[in-house]
Amino acid sequence: MTSPAHWVRGASVTGLGAVFLAAIAVQSAAIGQTWGAWYWAPGAAFAVAVCLAALAGRPRSPWPPAAGLGLAALAVLVTGLTGRDLPAEPSPAMVLGLAVLTGRALRDLRPIPAGTVAAAGLALIAAGQLAAGSRPSGVTGVTVLDGAIWLTAVGAGLSLRLLDAQARATAERVRRDERLELARELHDVVAHHITGMVLQAQGAQVVARRDPERVGEYLGELETAGTDALAAMRRVVGLLRDAADAAPTSPGPEGLGALVERFGRQGPRARLSMPDGDAGWPPEVTSTVYRVVQESLTNVLRHAPRARSVTVTVEQDARDVTVEVADDAPAPAARPHQRGGHGLIGMRERVETLGGSLRAGPRPDGGWSVRATLPVPAREPR
Repeated sequence: MTSPAHWVRGASVTGLGAVFLAAIAVQSAAIGQTWGAWYWAPGAAFAVAVCLAALAGRPRSPWPPAAGLGLAALAVLVTGLTGRDLPAEPSPAMVLGLAVLTGRALRDLRPIPAGTVAAAGLALIAAGQLAAGSRPSGVTGVTVLDGAIWLTAVGAGLSLRLLDAQARATAERVRRDERLELARELHDVVAHHITGMVLQAQGAQVVARRDPERVGEYLGELETAGTDALAAMRRVVGLLRDAADAAPTSPGPEGLGALVERFGRQGPRARLSMPDGDAGWPPEVTSTVYRVVQESLTNVLRHAPRARSVTVTVEQDARDVTVEVADDAPAPAARPHQRGGHGLIGMRERVETLGGSLRAGPRPDGGWSVRATLPVPAREPR
């Protein structure tokens, strides 16, 4: 099954190819009417080669821009050596292909290669003007058009580079906030266990004076609390590898029922399926399951207004707990992009921090689903 990203990329390549083809056709017609015969053929051939490099180029690869610039330089050189009957400047259709390569390089490549590609494009336009020879009017109209296309490509590439940097910074901030929030929740768990240990130790001192035979019971409870605190502390240290509001109380599995019920009152019909009995999840797993369901239901309200029903399924085996939120809304073309917000980034960071995995995307039979799998750590031996 073809993914939405591949479909979008294919559509964009097709549209860009149609633009290139139209530009080459207009350019060839203009040269044929002005110079006649087959004078349009060399420029069209080089333009086709450069445009194919632009269509076939992969992001973050410096070779397509290098190939396009080399072909354009060869075109200027060949035209200049064969005489001055043909325009020596890079043709507008060729520069259009170079513009795509330049914009892509400025967006995806590292600063030095990106700057080199942009500077080489400007140098190529200047070389074309020099190869055209002196004109009474100074700069030729083709050079002006080529320069305008180059400036547009540079502006678009730099703008996209800035937007990508802002998106990465925002995603990193969301991940950091999610990690810190989870660490605060675990901190509260550790503080709870340590407080219980202190109270049990104080009680053991009192019992030791009155009934020494019962001291073993207190020591066993003290050991249990210490083991749980140690396990939680290890998870906190793992979360705080790098460095507001108080953390909310971690809702237990029973809180999912209330959450789904509230959603059903303001959104489509919702159904919850989960195992019976005490789940026995660690606090960070409990809060993460709740967060995944909460964020997924919120996304349904925001991005799937035509959904008729939503199913929340929680399953557990000996090692993992899996939660899936699925709706039955039809998927418009823009839906994959609508669901790629910061909430999904935060969910994925929280789940992967705990050693789990998260998948979000369209369902084969229609609708959208978010599925997270979280490992349930084994309790420390006592």
